[in-house]
Parts: sequence; C-alpha cells; structure tokens
Amino acid sequence: MLVLGSLSFAVPWALAAFVLLPAIWWLLRVTPPAPWRVLFPPVRLLLGLVQRDETATRSPPWLMILRLALAAAVILAAAHPLVNAARWLRGAGPVILVIDDGWAAASRWPDRRALAEALIDQAGRDRRPVMVVTTAPGAAQNLEMRSAAEARDLVGSLQPKPWPTDRRAALAALDGAARFGDGPPGQGGWWSDGLGEGGRAALAALSGDGAARLGEGQPGHLIWLSDGLEEGGTAALVRDLKTIGAMTVVGPEPERLPLVLRPPVAEGEALRITALRATGRGAATYWVQALAGDGRLLARQALLFPDGERRAETRLVLPAELRNRLTRLEIEGENTGAAVILVDERWRRRPVGLVDREGIAGGQPLLSALYYLERSLEPFTEIRRGGIQDLLKRQLAVLALADPGRLEPDELRSLEAWIAGGGVLLRFAGPGLVQDPLLPVKLRQGDRIMGGTMSWSKPAALAPFPASSPFHRLEIPADVRIRRQVLAQPSLDLADKTWARLRDGTPLVTAEKRGKGWLVLVHTTANMAWSNLPISGLFVDMLRRIVALAQGVVAEADLPPLPPLEVLDGFGRLGPPPASALAIAGDAFDDAVVTPAHPPGYYGDEASRRALNLSAGLADPTPFASLPAGVSAAGYGRQPELDLRPWLFGLALLLALVDLAASMAMRGLLRLAGIVAAAAIAAAGAEAADDEFAMAASLETRLAYMITGDQQVDELSRLGLKGLGVIVKRRTAAELGEPIGIDPETDELAFFPLLYWPVTSGPGPSPKAAARLNAYLRNGGTILFDTRDPSAGMGPLRNLIRDLNIPFLAPISADHVLTRSFYLLNTFPGRWTGGVVWLERPGERVNDGVSSVIVGAHDWAGAWAMDDAQRPLHAVVPGGERQREMAFRFGINLVMYVLTGNYKTDQVHLPTILERLGK
Repeated sequence: MLVLGSLSFAVPWALAAFVLLPAIWWLLRVTPPAPWRVLFPPVRLLLGLVQRDETATRSPPWLMILRLALAAAVILAAAHPLVNAARWLRGAGPVILVIDDGWAAASRWPDRRALAEALIDQAGRDRRPVMVVTTAPGAAQNLEMRSAAEARDLVGSLQPKPWPTDRRAALAALDGAARFGDGPPGQGGWWSDGLGEGGRAALAALSGDGAARLGEGQPGHLIWLSDGLEEGGTAALVRDLKTIGAMTVVGPEPERLPLVLRPPVAEGEALRITALRATGRGAATYWVQALAGDGRLLARQALLFPDGERRAETRLVLPAELRNRLTRLEIEGENTGAAVILVDERWRRRPVGLVDREGIAGGQPLLSALYYLERSLEPFTEIRRGGIQDLLKRQLAVLALADPGRLEPDELRSLEAWIAGGGVLLRFAGPGLVQDPLLPVKLRQGDRIMGGTMSWSKPAALAPFPASSPFHRLEIPADVRIRRQVLAQPSLDLADKTWARLRDGTPLVTAEKRGKGWLVLVHTTANMAWSNLPISGLFVDMLRRIVALAQGVVAEADLPPLPPLEVLDGFGRLGPPPASALAIAGDAFDDAVVTPAHPPGYYGDEASRRALNLSAGLADPTPFASLPAGVSAAGYGRQPELDLRPWLFGLALLLALVDLAASMAMRGLLRLAGIVAAAAIAAAGAEAADDEFAMAASLETRLAYMITGDQQVDELSRLGLKGLGVIVKRRTAAELGEPIGIDPETDELAFFPLLYWPVTSGPGPSPKAAARLNAYLRNGGTILFDTRDPSAGMGPLRNLIRDLNIPFLAPISADHVLTRSFYLLNTFPGRWTGGVVWLERPGERVNDGVSSVIVGAHDWAGAWAMDDAQRPLHAVVPGGERQREMAFRFGINLVMYVLTGNYKTDQVHLPTILERLGK
C-alpha cells in the first residue's frame, strides 16, 4: 500500500499506467473525428441541406482533454485510492480480532462493526488471514483463520448479546498466548503449551495457507474491540494475550460507557428508580421513560447525576390506573438491555378494599382491626375503605374482612360471585367470627386461648411454611407468637388447604380455591389482641404474597417451569424467544439470573408472566483499569474510511457519456438520440409510478377512499379510515395499512376490499372510470356510498352513479351477517343517525356472499376520524361518545364482513348446518 498523508493506494502499481497518457494524447491528436454525414431528404428535396464547413482533420483540444481525464479517472480508480484508511495493523502475520459482543457493546455497536470491517479490509489488502473471537457466551467458538472476505461476512452477522461477556472463558484457547521457540513474539516454530488445542490448530494452520507462514518470522497483531467495562482480572488477561505479538485495546471514552438501570423499588405510591454510570466525571442529565404495553408513553422523569457521583435516583409517581398499565422503564437514548426494565405484576399497585364497619373510635387507633392491615398494605397497594357493597362496585384485587361479624345474605351472594370471578377474599378471625359459607374450612365451637378450656401453657410459635404454600421460603422471625386462634374442624383435605401452621401442627392460615378466586382465612386477629404477628415484618410479606394471588404471579412452589414468552435482544428490543432459550423452574425464578439459556424477558404465559431483567444480576459498571506496558490503547472516535474508487468509476462513466454526446453532436445524431431517450424516460417513469402504487397497495391490506376533488372531504375520508384502522388493530387480529386515496381513471382498484365513497355534488365518473368501477363491483369489490346527511335525500347519489351497474338494493335486515360479523348490532350510526342502510338485495349476485354496494347517510368517516394523538376530531350527535362507539363497532363489522366473505355468512347459519349433519 502506498501512503501519501491521509490518502492511500491499495493497488499502487496501477499508477504506472499514467506513463501511457502521452501515447493516448498522440493517438487522439493524429486521429480525426468521424466525418459529418448528411442524408438526402427524399420528400422535401433540398430543405434539409445546410451549408457547413468541412470536417476538421484533428480532434478539438477540449475533446482531447476530456478523453485524457477519462483515462486518468480509470487509472486512479484501478489504483483503489482510500482516504483515512485504517493503518493500525503492524507486522505481516495473522490478525486476531477480539470483539466484546455482550450487552455493553450495543451502545456503540455501529462504531465497533465499522472499525472491525475497516481492520479486516486492511488485512485483506495486506493478504493477511484473520481470526475473529467473540467474548460473550453463546454459540461455540470456531477458532480458525479466515480470509478477509469470510471474516467480513462473519463480523457483518454479529449482533450484541443481551448478557455479559465472559472473556476468560471465550479466550481460553488463546490464554497464555503463543510463544514461538526462543525468538521474539510471532517468530519461531511452535506454540507453547499455554495455547489450547483449538487455538494451536488454527494458528498452526497458517503455515499452509501461503499468506503468513509462522516459520518465516512474520509477527501477528491482536486487536481487542472492547466495551470498556471491567470484568475482573482484565489486566492479567491482557498480559497473557500480549505474548502473541503486538496488541491494541480499543475502548470507548469513560464518559460514554453505558448506563445500568436497576429494577425499581416500590415505596408507597412511588417507584424509586436507580441508575448507575461507570464514572462520576461531570454532571449529566438523562431521562427515564415509563411505557405501557402498547408503547404509549405514560411518564418521562429526569435522572440527574451530580458531578462526582456515579449513582442517580428519582421517584416516579403514577396514578394507580397508569401504574397498573406500566410494562417497561427505559433510559432515553440508551439502547442496551441493561437500560431497560421490564415490569410485571410485582411492581403494580393492586386495589385492596378494607371493610370498615367500626371506624376508629375513642381515639384508640392501635386497637382497630384495620390499623395494622392498612399500614402493612399501604406500601404496595392502593387502599380503599368502605362497606362491602360499595367496595364491590369498583375494581378490587383483594377484599379484607377483619372480623366483620355476621354477613347479610345479599353480601354473601355478592362476595361469592366476586370470588368466582377472580377476587381474593382475605378474612381474619375475631370474637365476632361466625360459621358461614365464606370460610375455607369448618370451625370448631370455641377457640384456643391461653388458660382456657382448649389452651396451651405458653404462646405458640410458627412452623416452617410447607412447599405447597405461597409463603414458602419466607423467613419466620423467632419472636412471633400466637396467643389465641380459632380452630379448624379436622377433615381429609385440611392439610391441602393449610398454608401456615403452628409448631404443634394447628392450622393458622387456611385457603380454598373458589372458581377463579381464592378464599383465605387467618385464624387469628388482624390486630394485637390475639398475637404479635401484625407488628412483624413477616405479616407484610405474607400480605404481599396474598395480594399477588390476584395477579397470577404467586402460586404453589411446585408450579411447572415458566417458558420464555418474549425476550430482549442486545439492543433492549422485545421479540420472540430463540430456540436456545429454556424455561425456568417456577420455584427458582426469584433467584434466576440472565444467561444464554435464560435471556432477559418475560416468562410464563399471557395470564401470569414474570419479568427477568438483565440489570438485576449485573455488578456496578466500572471502567478498565490501566493497561500493562507495551499495549497500545485507542478509541472508536476515528474518521470514517472513504473509498474513492466508486466515485472515480462514476466520474469515468460520466465523462464517457459526455464524450458520447459530444461525438454524436459532431456527427449530427444528437437530436434523434434525444428524442428516443426522452420517450424511453417517460415510459420508464410511468411504469415506475404504476409499480410503486401496486407495491404500496398490495404489501398490506388497505382500505381506499374515492378522491372527490374537495380537499376537506378527502382529508376527512383519510383520517376516518385511518382511525378505523387503529380501532380494528386494537380489537381484532386484522391489521390495516394506511388508507389510500384513489382515482378510478388511473388507479387499479383490484387491490382494495372496500372503497369508501363520500357523495358530493360534483360530476359523476368518466366513461373510463365507470368501466373500471363496474369491473371492480363485478369482481368482488365493495363500495360504501356515504351521502353524509340523512336529510339530504338520494338526489346527489343518483347523479353520481348514473353510469354504474348498481344492483337492486334493500334495507338491511335484522338477521343480515353484517349485524353480527363481529359485534351484535341493530343500529349503524356514524356522526349522525336516523337514516336507513341499504344493501344489495339477497340473491342478486354471489361475490362470496358480500354485498357489492352499501349505501348510507350517517357520515361514518366523520365519526371515525382521529388526530395523531388518537383524539376524535368531530362530535357525534345526538348520542355522544356512546354513538361513536357504536360507529366504530359498525366499522369493525364492515371490515370483518368484506375481508372474510361467506365465512361469516356460514357462521350465521352454523346451527342449521350442524342440525343437517346430525350433530
């Protein structure tokens, strides 16, 4: 390679062709241009003849200069000039490229890949083999020397992994490095025993590839593209690796190292969010985004790192309704898996109702049955107090009854229905507890009390929780004592219903599954009257597990393994799990850490999914320590390499075209060529426009609207169909693309299942457009004519469809498939209501059971239209938002109707079909 400052030539010998330029000059100088030819005009005899000078005997100087510039551009392109070419490689032996591809590499992955490709290109120009080693665990390393082209393909396929690196394990084959006999690094004959068999075989193979023979004394170069984070023992690892030969460690600046976002901690109504950075140099402000499951931004909170501090904290306060929709926290602008926290039910505030029948009277709050319950639940739930019936009118996860006394029959019925639907009823014993249907076990008459008939001599302690209990693995404080409790009647299933018991085996907490919900009884009081359990930390942990029952995330300890549902990639993006991802044992999930077999993401199923976060198992980020002597350090901030060869070849082609045009002009052929070229360009442009429209219309299912020429009407049609598409995607499995406005005069209609036509007072379609529309109706398309005003009558519509083959229409019947294709409907309002919807009369045509024409006057596009924030644009009258909801339901039914054809019709007749089949 020839280097001239920042300019390099990869093929410098090609520059020798410049010696041919004088010969080319001489040939151009002595060779005259082609003579001017005039064709005799056969009709207009002499009008085409124009007196001209004789043809020159030599080419004009400007043409000679043009052709010399063309030759020079080709010669320079053949020499392959490069600007800012990578010139990091030293020696002439093999190149070992070590690439950190763990989670931290994602923050500047394009820079790493670009530098790796530039280094491989330099190795290819120098005819040096390349070995690529990645440090993140995953697929087995293939330590072999590759050509530059193979290494470039391998680097192009690499992506950062969503877990940490394991450099020592990845580089085990190179650990101890290669020492060649008694000579300097990279010279000699054989590798020391410090090199693994795989690395020894790969590097020894160099002696047979003809490119870099180890025995010929050509030293290699190891370049480590690091993520800049300390993993432990980095300095020792570098000392081992540098024995291979020259070594360069490339890393980002400490200020640009990636951040780590820790899982939040619930503190009452707030989530305490903590982030860490690798260095405390300088103050910095980042932003944390709170996102819902559909990607909607719920909140944006500032995260400030003071100067000298590596930790930043902030508190995120959200209303309970928004917090329960929270699924993701991420640091804005940080595209790594460690900057993303997936949120599951453990961080949500579930509404818990406390049945308050006593109040806090007499200034004695510590004697209240609800006092300790409220303070224990407050940090992680939303507390609601009131009567049973009032509380059940709102959404609740858990309802707590602290010795409420006898329950009324209507209260019992309401509670039974609520539990069957998925609620959790938590009851506590007390003097007023009576036997009723809402107890998980039958109770004995009388209770167990110190000094009573059924008593023990001293307060009893709790036994370890069984493996089948949700309280399993909770630590029991040694000072918790029970002085009094209600006793359960012995039964065959008592052991299965017992979640907690005393040391003598007496049940303390029993539970029973009722429908989708749970019925839980604590056999002691919720205050200090019968035990000191309510003032212990165990009481809070037990309540947290019971509240979690309503979330579907806590169950028996022997629950089946949780399979991966969605996982994060190295850039923090959710996607389907790879085939290598394995399930995690249900009872071991809380202790699980991210590994290649268990990538970060959601595990379980849609009903009860658990989040495994990468940052929960990461150490605090720390930059590299100082590198040993003899190791070069570099950064990723290099100027990009610019390859001038494509530009020079492009210039040569342009000069060749100019030369061709000049030659044709000198021979009188330019005018004819211009006419032919213009015609070809016009034809190609029309064909490209048609192809672009066809691609846009066919790659996605789209609805179309008729372009009327009225800009306001056309824009309302577009926004209306776009808003309908949003609702269809939200509520059904169908996904509609952006609606397209069409002109039947020029556009193909066959791509669209539905054409929305707002009726205006303009002229009807042209004969060509009418023929296209008739073909559309005949071949299965559906047109929705909307006169947009129930009081306007059908006059404008009749003028519009005069040339269309409209079938006989009839009012929609109550049992038509359009009334039940998705929702059950009996009205079809839009922005207005009160009109009649007309459809093709049954039996007129087939078209897969779908009417080709639907006529109404309710201005459906006005009811469906939304702005970019998905807010309605127009009021609907007289029914308000309920009428808009019915308009959307009609739109969904309409889309299902035109997309599914006679499938929906067959479903309407399914009972009759089954009856005929004898089912």
